[in-house]
Amino acid sequence: MRFFTSENQRLATEIIGRYPKARSATIPLLHLAQEQHGWISDDAMIEVGRLVDATPAEVKGTATFYEMFKFAPVGKYLINICGTMSCQLLGADHLMHHAETKLGVVAGGTTEDGLFTLEHAECQAACTEAPTLQVNYRHQYRVTTESFDQLVDDLAAGNLDGEIPPHGTLGRVRQAIPADKSVGAVPPTEVDGPPVWLAVEGAS
Repeated sequence: MRFFTSENQRLATEIIGRYPKARSATIPLLHLAQEQHGWISDDAMIEVGRLVDATPAEVKGTATFYEMFKFAPVGKYLINICGTMSCQLLGADHLMHHAETKLGVVAGGTTEDGLFTLEHAECQAACTEAPTLQVNYRHQYRVTTESFDQLVDDLAAGNLDGEIPPHGTLGRVRQAIPADKSVGAVPPTEVDGPPVWLAVEGAS
């Protein structure tokens, strides 16, 4: 039995077709698997490996390099509170302690209803907006304890479903490359001249 749904199997085939070598599609396929399942299971890694001609161990070796891939179930909403210098100086520790109290879990934990997972995060590249957090990798800036409480209440009530999709959804807009717009990539072993895009019209 295959891991991907029929629709995602079609998408996986389309994604693989964008690359001269199937293995180049490993990370996009992992994102597709996480979007479908919420996290990367062993079955997902086996399926991705089958599609790109890699072993599950090779797929896992790639996936574990990236923080965004999760290998156990997480909540519908993954809240990452930044703890690096700028955020730390502007109250990240206090915000984290407050978040743990509000959610009833310590950092690394998931609420009993499966709605929220709380985690520490390294720099979120928004130092002028500290303290920051992300919900499913969507930024929230200059977060106070009050705005955190409102955020959690709105998420639980479904008020932000239009802004913050469930964990695993990388983007709402699918990439689509028309055939006539393709870069015409070919496997490196088949290259016998300079890239087509280097050609200059009228050059000798």
